[in-house]
Amino acid sequence: MRRLLVSLVLVALSSAPAAALPAPMSQSQLLEKSDLVALVRIRSVTCTGVAKDGRAGEELPSWSAEAELIEVIKGDEAKGATVTIAFHAIPTGLLGPWTVYYYPGEMVWTHLVGKDGAYTTIWWNGRGDIVSHAVITELPTKPGETAEIPKGGK
Repeated sequence: MRRLLVSLVLVALSSAPAAALPAPMSQSQLLEKSDLVALVRIRSVTCTGVAKDGRAGEELPSWSAEAELIEVIKGDEAKGATVTIAFHAIPTGLLGPWTVYYYPGEMVWTHLVGKDGAYTTIWWNGRGDIVSHAVITELPTKPGETAEIPKGGK
């Protein structure tokens, strides 16, 4: 009986659709494929829009973070410059697709790729070690709303 139960569980698991995160990139892959590798301080995050998910009907915001470059390991951007990092929410409970969030006030190492004047995180593990935690942990949810650290704030 036990063998039959184990067999049924294995059949059920093998017939279910696979929804998992892809394998992480190695540090050398992240470095090689990135346009910009830097320690960034997130100055502000603005909600750029909200779109309804086609499957669940969930309202999913998109954001734009202004990031000051504290240290640059790779890329054409200069230390002290400000770059834009775009990111968006994913439906809750969805395993597989991913996003990387950025919060005002945090200082974090990240691997980015550039497109159309903005950057995005290269891979789900492209956001590295946090050097300093966020001052604001709630992101804006209405288009045009901005959460930002005070000028001169760390």
